[in-house]
Amino acid sequence: MGTPWHLGIDIGGTKVALRAESADGRAEEHGFAWPRADDADRDLALLAGAVGVLTARTGAAIRAVGVAVPGTVGPDERITAWPSRPSWTGLRLGPALRGMLPGAEVAWADDGDLGALAEAAAADCPDLLYVGVGTGVGGGLVLGGRLCPGPGRGSFELGHLIVDPSGPDCVCGRRGCLQATASGPATLARAGELAGAPVSYQELRTAVRAGHPWATEAVDRTCRALATAIMGVTELLHPRLVVVGGGFADGLDDLVARITTRLAPLARPGRPAPPLAPARLGGLSSLRGAVLLARTATGGARIG
Repeated sequence: MGTPWHLGIDIGGTKVALRAESADGRAEEHGFAWPRADDADRDLALLAGAVGVLTARTGAAIRAVGVAVPGTVGPDERITAWPSRPSWTGLRLGPALRGMLPGAEVAWADDGDLGALAEAAAADCPDLLYVGVGTGVGGGLVLGGRLCPGPGRGSFELGHLIVDPSGPDCVCGRRGCLQATASGPATLARAGELAGAPVSYQELRTAVRAGHPWATEAVDRTCRALATAIMGVTELLHPRLVVVGGGFADGLDDLVARITTRLAPLARPGRPAPPLAPARLGGLSSLRGAVLLARTATGGARIG
């Protein structure tokens, strides 16, 4: 029968990462970027091809797959909303994935939830808030070693927590969501407005290091919004640790320190803000969480 392999897939807004792990400690990785044009049929063909590449490398069947999904999946396994790639709306995710991996157990969860699960395991912390800043803003919460609110009750939508009712429009149709202010694209757009010209991610990173006012102000507004959301969650649910990850956050120097500076004044007397730390897994939190989900074959993995 051979050594069993478990596959994790992190479906992002701009790219897809895949990681297969064997029971004896081997690992294989693969990835690709989505085309700019939104076309669900073509996207699925690309994903199936990537799965085939990784399966060929393992030389064995995949026992189970866990998938980190940025869109909302309904109880009928259909994607009900994914603003970044709207052509996926209505897609039956379960049958599509099972068709790519016949015989494998298939499970999926929100990418922020899986990022939290992986970071809680890496930090050995059963009460942890994960904040992932990338194409959007994802979030996940682990309380008592389990995902909150938990499988079957929806995902932890930190990115759609309203932090400023008069803030910018969000892709979800509302105004002032955390994602609309603090995501990578939102930060870059604000930096471009302040600089007077479009700004690339690398240009922003370089300008932040050099202390250019337009760059530091753009990032500071992002940090203020993130700190506001973190404190709101803290008042209700009291995580012991907050970790900040995601591809966009991973490449910006001192982002955690900047958020900490904005978080401290929001704490009430006698109730200090929780400690913040960079994600131990960097931009790979959701991918590693997807592998962990494949290993458990449910959403109910427990930490601690």
